[in-house]
Amino acid sequence: MGWCYMGDAQERAVSVSVDRGAGERPFVSPWAAIGLGVVAVSSASIFVRLSSAPPLAIATWRMGLATLMLAPFALVGGRRELLSMGARDFALSLLSGSFLAVHFGAWMTSLQHTSVASSVVLVTMHPLFVMLASRILLGESAAGGAVAGAVIAVAGSAIIGLGDSAAGGRAFFGDLLALLSALMFAGYVIVGRGVRQRLSVAPYAFVVYGMCSLILALTCTASGVRICPYPARDYVLFVALAAVPTILGHTVFNWALRYVSASVISVSVLGEPVGATLLAVALLEETPPATAIAGGVLVILGIAIFTLFSRGKPGTPRRAASTADGVKAASEPAFSPPACKGSRR
Repeated sequence: MGWCYMGDAQERAVSVSVDRGAGERPFVSPWAAIGLGVVAVSSASIFVRLSSAPPLAIATWRMGLATLMLAPFALVGGRRELLSMGARDFALSLLSGSFLAVHFGAWMTSLQHTSVASSVVLVTMHPLFVMLASRILLGESAAGGAVAGAVIAVAGSAIIGLGDSAAGGRAFFGDLLALLSALMFAGYVIVGRGVRQRLSVAPYAFVVYGMCSLILALTCTASGVRICPYPARDYVLFVALAAVPTILGHTVFNWALRYVSASVISVSVLGEPVGATLLAVALLEETPPATAIAGGVLVILGIAIFTLFSRGKPGTPRRAASTADGVKAASEPAFSPPACKGSRR
């Protein structure tokens, strides 16, 4: 999954972090770090495909392990924020976790039905759902260029869908699940956007991840999907899913935000569908259909245009926290350890 650029307020918040990092000399090139991050997040779909466990079990283990990895930062460094968390923010965080649970369940299930290329490309359309919901629910307007980018991306998704529907109902069903996943991720972003303006990432993500894990575990129990045991190889893949796309992917992006803008990260992460497709060809011997390639190019182009034109008019920045709120990496929410809190989301 990629990150979601959500407007000029987030860009201005990021600019605080970028300005702070402008006078620092990074120990490694931010561009090299971004490249590493793209490769890392591109691996998520491959790990899912390589596992023999059902998608719901994979999602449960991934989010459960991610919650445990986040726990030390949330319970120690963010303990005061957790204890002072208001009832409304707590409820919204639980709702956000519910959206996230459906997002992961639908996306990982889609990988069983359609190609890696189609699934990952369609999930990257979540910024368009954010724009549509913001327009309907919040009355936010979009620039003409952003709308044009959205139209291009929708046209690309239609090409992917038509190609997969011609190939068989199974692939088209996978495409629908990927779109549902994108829609649920948009809900996760919109619900969490206000909460993240008041909370740092560790306490917020700890509650969201915990709720997500609980819902996935209960869903597994209700549907008869066993959570354990699985072969040792699967547990290695579960840990890899929690560590590589999340830590080496999203946390690296958070670190890079100290030196580059949010829009640079957002557009760079559009390389994830390309990386995931190439990894699928190399490791899974899965060649995407021509419609997936053609439609994918349009979707990536459209999202890039949409992202670049999604900067609103300058206004008053929100609180001068050194956070890059609302910028999300994919498929896969992330956390920043205390060492990175100068650029946390």
